Amino acid sequence: MAQPTIQKDKSAYRRVISISVPLAMSMAATTVMEFTDRVFLANYSLEAIAAVVPAGITQFLFLAFFVGVAGYVNVFIAQYTGAGAHHRVGACLWQGLWFTLVSAIVLGSLVFIAGPLFKLSGHPIEVQRLEVTYFSILCGGAGLNVAAATLACFFSGRGYTRPVLMVSFLGMLFNIPLDYALINGIWIFPELGITGAGIATVSSWGLMLLIYGLLIFTRKNIIRFNLWQSRGFDRDLFMRLLKFGVPGSLQFCLDVFAFTFFILMVGRIGKYELAATNIVLSINSLAFMPAMGFSMGVSTLTGQALGGNRPADAVKAANSSIHLLLIYILCLDLVFIFAPQWLLSIFMGTELAGAAGQEIMRLGTILLRIVAVYVCVDALYMVYSGVLKGAGDTKYLMWVIGSLSLICMILPVSIGILWFEAGLMFAWGCVVLFILSLFLMSWTRYLGGKWKAMRVIE
Repeated sequence: MAQPTIQKDKSAYRRVISISVPLAMSMAATTVMEFTDRVFLANYSLEAIAAVVPAGITQFLFLAFFVGVAGYVNVFIAQYTGAGAHHRVGACLWQGLWFTLVSAIVLGSLVFIAGPLFKLSGHPIEVQRLEVTYFSILCGGAGLNVAAATLACFFSGRGYTRPVLMVSFLGMLFNIPLDYALINGIWIFPELGITGAGIATVSSWGLMLLIYGLLIFTRKNIIRFNLWQSRGFDRDLFMRLLKFGVPGSLQFCLDVFAFTFFILMVGRIGKYELAATNIVLSINSLAFMPAMGFSMGVSTLTGQALGGNRPADAVKAANSSIHLLLIYILCLDLVFIFAPQWLLSIFMGTELAGAAGQEIMRLGTILLRIVAVYVCVDALYMVYSGVLKGAGDTKYLMWVIGSLSLICMILPVSIGILWFEAGLMFAWGCVVLFILSLFLMSWTRYLGGKWKAMRVIE
């Protein structure tokens, strides 16, 4: 069966929708899992919601590197697909799986540094204890997440993203009721609080991995894509995966690290400021995760276009992605600006009643309107960086984001809070500056057009 491409008889919008929207919806399913997880914990205890976001984003900082490298298999498969070299798909997939084994060992060993790591945050002792618990559980099962992300590339790299959506939604439908039951002690399950939230998340990763395995390793796929014959270690292909995947992953990790550092520093301002920031960043994921899906989609489309020597199709995909994503973001902005209290109230449990709840609501309302200012620019950055990653221009992204993380976030936030006792608005002002700078650097690189001549395949 011929692989789909952006051609004159099929609009770029339809192609982007067919690939990026399922990916965005699969990211939305992940967002819903995280969102409901935090809502359940917000209603469980103030300490739990104060701990889950720093612990979750810190674990994600480590996880993101390995998922990013393994997930770069997507670009390799996309470019081989565009070039018509279907027999190379299996080899790409297996190099990602060999990398997964290393990932599982390294991520699992992080449980031994959890205590000292969160002690550095300076958060209250009861919050630190919960942070360590949640972080350790997620790290112990993180290899399942990396493996599932690798197998998802078999579909997304070839432009068939509906299976990715299906698996994500099955994981979500499994996770949410299990999450609620293990946190609160419902049905036959014990009340485990934040421990139960971690166990439910890891369990859903395991289920998704199992489903991907059953869908991929069929007789038809094994024959067509050399899935079994190419299971060996391919040193040249593996090293190329690291050459392009490591900078591409570090780009994302540096972005996540900047926000991790930001959250840890906000915790030094005050408990209410930390809780409000955690809640608003959880709500912000409603915009960020779908944008991630479109970024993955445009990377696939760019890879397929360049693999087939059709850079003009990649430009069409980028423009169409921007138009579609901005429509969604602008609708979300209206809610952030005109109904922030409605979103914030979802997180207001019984422990956040009274003066504490009012202060968090006041701060959260201001912060959500700040988010509304930058989410459109953030969406543009995600699309342009997706194009550059799909071409293999990952070193540029790594150096730019590393520099901007230091200049716009890490140094000013740390100096402002630790030396000058700057407040919450100053810290969030640094966030706006950081995102605006990321957009400008990715946009100018995209306009330069150097990426059109890049390839990751031989």
